[in-house]
Amino acid sequence: MSCSPVRPCRCRRRQRGAVHVLVAVLIPILLGAAGLALDLGNLYLAQTRLQAAVDAGALAGALQLPYDPDLTKDIAKPAAIDMVHTNYAEAQIQNVAAGSEVRSLCVTATAQVNTLLLGVLGVNSGSVAAQACAGFNNLEVALVIDNTGSMKGTPISRVREASADLVDLIIPDGAAPNTRVGLVPFRGKVKVLDAEGYPSGCLNADGSLNVGIHPDFMPLYYALPYYTRSQINLDTCTSIPPVHSLTTDKDEIIAAITQMDALGAGSGTVISEGIRWGREVLTPEAPYTQGSADDKIRKIMIVLTDGDTEDGTCGGSYAMSYTPNNYWTNAYYGMKVTTCHCENGGCLNQAMLTEAQKAKDAGIEIFAIRFGVSDTTDIQLMKQIASSKPGTTDHYFDAPSAEDIPEVFKLIGKQLGWRLLN
Repeated sequence: MSCSPVRPCRCRRRQRGAVHVLVAVLIPILLGAAGLALDLGNLYLAQTRLQAAVDAGALAGALQLPYDPDLTKDIAKPAAIDMVHTNYAEAQIQNVAAGSEVRSLCVTATAQVNTLLLGVLGVNSGSVAAQACAGFNNLEVALVIDNTGSMKGTPISRVREASADLVDLIIPDGAAPNTRVGLVPFRGKVKVLDAEGYPSGCLNADGSLNVGIHPDFMPLYYALPYYTRSQINLDTCTSIPPVHSLTTDKDEIIAAITQMDALGAGSGTVISEGIRWGREVLTPEAPYTQGSADDKIRKIMIVLTDGDTEDGTCGGSYAMSYTPNNYWTNAYYGMKVTTCHCENGGCLNQAMLTEAQKAKDAGIEIFAIRFGVSDTTDIQLMKQIASSKPGTTDHYFDAPSAEDIPEVFKLIGKQLGWRLLN
């Protein structure tokens, strides 16, 4: 029988019926596929959000490790848990514990995610999990410490205590962390004993050996009255503790820290030399090669001083009215440079800024601690050398009294722990 508009073919009716059946079968499948895509997307977003919350929790807990290093004082764990819940209220904390790496804290959490359309297929919820560890590892730290006479007594004692506590935090007993600490005591110069390519002893700013007052200045010295000459110490090197290269040996570096007493004859305060040799200690190239070239290592310089960058021409309590004098044995006069002074905008201040920039260019973070009472210029200089984030002073610290020094070191220690380890 032929088909016509009046008499449709039975085959077409059968085809349309088959299509309807097929569509009826496919609709749940298509809805299931759409639901799968939507719910998998939600699970992915939830897992991403949970990981961010757990990361933040581990970092928050690590910030408290200077005050709760073994997680026994109920300080670090609550900080971690609170931060996870602040960022993901529904998160279920599975564990907060000491990590396998030195002075670290790990957080594990899960979260349930309700499904939307997968419920049609009997899948009503899914679970996501995240873990993060943070703490003190992969660090190289150079302590650049003012050892001038004004630091003697209580100030240098507090610095020794605070420095030793910091070392104990990042190199605890019985551990072998991927962490090294070095020490650069400075006055108007530094003393090196094992720097490749340099003579042993106190050095001038150009790296030559400092012999005290430059030989060409000695006629001026002998022209002074006997009493005045008796006030000048030709040896201002012996009392400066030597630079100590990076080491993982806790006892060794604490023994070096203990040598600092700020006693003996001084030659001024040339902060730039401390910073310069802090950089030399931290970078892997000679004269010291203990520093790592691995990008994952975080390199830290902590600079503490209580004075102006000083060569005796700035006035104040330690100014000298006669020349030559003890200041004339510093790193600049020692190489016969008589034009590098400490006035605002002068050579010594500029050298300080220049050396700090070289350190930053080498990937070194600088924490600057200003101890005691300072004028606006000195405070500004210390803020400039600090590696603070733009618009902040997070790497600059004031320690008005000696008793403030330990707390400042702990605050810096908190920032050193702000590092995810996984």
